[in-house]
Amino acid sequence: MADLSLATLVAGKPVKLEKAGRTICVTRVGDEVFAIDDTCSHSDASLSEGEVTDFKIECWLHGAEFDLRTGEALTPPAVAPIKIYPVIVDGDSVTVEA
Repeated sequence: MADLSLATLVAGKPVKLEKAGRTICVTRVGDEVFAIDDTCSHSDASLSEGEVTDFKIECWLHGAEFDLRTGEALTPPAVAPIKIYPVIVDGDSVTVEA
């Protein structure tokens, strides 16, 4: 069963998804969809409330940026990476493997 519909994912507007006891931030960039842990590795802040620029998401609380493709912390104050999840897009169905 799909977690989300591709048509409902607006490019650059993150969505929070609860799956398998995890809170996941799902973001569409162009025709690609990325899924990362929703919690910033620096502070207990929801990344799905952050801003997306290209393949980066910025934490709204302290401005740390993460690469949506790798989970790597790109700017301080975050130094630890965040978990990424595989995403399967099949037509309009988007499934996050958690």
